[in-house]
Amino acid sequence: MPADPLDPVAHGATLTIDLDALVANWRLLGERAGTEASAVVKADAYGIGIEPAVTALARAGCRTFFVAHVSEGIRARKVAPEATIYVLNGLLPGSCDRYAEHALSPVLGSHEELLEWASFRQTGAKVRPAALHVDTAMNRLGLWAGEGLNLARERSGVIAAADIGLLMSHFASSEDETDPANARQIAAFAEIAAALPEIPASLKNSSGHFLKDCPSYQLTRPGYALYGGNPTPGKPNPMRPVVGLEATIIQVREVEAGTHVGYNGRWTAKGKRRLATICLGYADGYPRNGSWTDTTTGGAALLDGALCPFVGTVSMDLIIIDVTEAPAGAAQRGAHVTLIGGQLDLEAVGAGAKTIGYEILTNLGRRYARRYLGL
Repeated sequence: MPADPLDPVAHGATLTIDLDALVANWRLLGERAGTEASAVVKADAYGIGIEPAVTALARAGCRTFFVAHVSEGIRARKVAPEATIYVLNGLLPGSCDRYAEHALSPVLGSHEELLEWASFRQTGAKVRPAALHVDTAMNRLGLWAGEGLNLARERSGVIAAADIGLLMSHFASSEDETDPANARQIAAFAEIAAALPEIPASLKNSSGHFLKDCPSYQLTRPGYALYGGNPTPGKPNPMRPVVGLEATIIQVREVEAGTHVGYNGRWTAKGKRRLATICLGYADGYPRNGSWTDTTTGGAALLDGALCPFVGTVSMDLIIIDVTEAPAGAAQRGAHVTLIGGQLDLEAVGAGAKTIGYEILTNLGRRYARRYLGL
């Protein structure tokens, strides 16, 4: 029998996911944009779980979701039978029948994809309208802006045959409001949208909701901000936290000055220190780059309000933390420490692990006890 997903003793660490906060963030973004907000739920809803995230958002009124792969779309469809579900990563060759079977909509980003989808529609297959992705800066996926504009000006042809229900592009630097690329992208997309006025459009991502002079069009596509990530780096986070992570202390010990700790002894005690080992490691999704050595800083945990830096290398299943400065008696076998929460928000945790909050979220492991609030 599998372990109870709510039993922290069976797992060693607990991930708490606040679905009410997720819904509140979605509503805030929709109100700010003044138009319909969708929800990007790719990467297992940024690590919190597609099924509970889509269920909560659909109940709150969200009608449109974006995933990266057909497999994710199938999962979302099972809990949101009436929703529009777009698959961002485009149309893989020979995959049209999968979209039809599960009522999914591909995001078409090349002339080849447009032709294949249009040809499939001509067979009489029952499919939902697709989206057309125009690349205005990323050079990653999508039609060249000029190519998209030329097709738009045709007013017929392959766009009509493909039955496009949404026109979209993706910001490259919207989190940096000073980047001039934002204005160029806004202008380039506006020209294409104006050439296809009958097709709803979507440009705003999470940070786009806070970008000056960015049109909302008919649909916005928030992702990271829904899950509590800060869409305005360097400014106070307007979003509610969604994810909290706690781990259990297994053992506490004292070491003397000069003691080497962890794999390869990369951290050396500068004096007498009190150390605690917790049930969490890189197999649980916490980056090994969070290691704290004699020459590099790394991550930290909170114990009874005290910030406790990591000690040595983050290993597969365990992390050692320095609890010397924690309140007396707080560091005990069986006590819990916070890895995400309070002052250790997603941005702080990402910085401590020399990465970004997006990676922290999407790497959240499957060995945690998962506790959903608002389910």
